This record gives sequence, structure tokens and C-alpha cells, in this order.
Amino acid sequence: MSDPHPTVSSMEHVYIRTAAQGAPAVVVRGGREWRIVVEPVRWFERVAWWEESRRMPRGQGRVDVEVWQVQVRLGNNPRSGTATWELVRDGSGGGWCLRGEEVAAA
Repeated sequence: MSDPHPTVSSMEHVYIRTAAQGAPAVVVRGGREWRIVVEPVRWFERVAWWEESRRMPRGQGRVDVEVWQVQVRLGNNPRSGTATWELVRDGSGGGWCLRGEEVAAA
């Protein structure tokens, strides 16, 4: 059985360009730009640090991680199929990771 919420270190790192309000607007993955096509949804999840360590890492006071669910389309191509991705903010360095993906019909 696979872990429904893999660790940030096991996910693919991506670059995010945000809108003025801070929500993701563009995901750069593998050198390609994926545009957000539907209003993204944000939530926070508890970090299960105890599954990887006996103690919470020193200096790391975070217990929650920021997650955004986005629907994206490759570039500006309106005929491109959409995909639903979950983006997780890496609390240790502020970067972003992609967790799973689901491709929808065009």
C-alpha cells in the first residue's frame, strides 16, 4: 500500500510563480509552463515528523504544511488537457514540490 502523503523529500520539486495575492498562477515543471485554469484551493496538513524521526528536528517549529490543489493546462493552449495537482510548500526552504497528479480529459 502506498503512502497517501509522501514526504516532501520524495516529491518532485517545481518552481511556482504566484499572483499578487500569493496564490499559485504558473507551475514550471521540467522546463515547461503549466498555467492555473481554475481558482486554486489552499489548506494546511499536519506534518508527521514522528514517522521519520524520534524528535522534531531542532529549530523546526512547524507542525503544519501548506498545500494548494490546482488545475493546470500546458501553456496557453486551450486544447491542452487539464491536470489536477497538489503543490506542497517545503517549509525548510520555501520551495515547492508536486505531490501526485491526475490528468483529466480535455
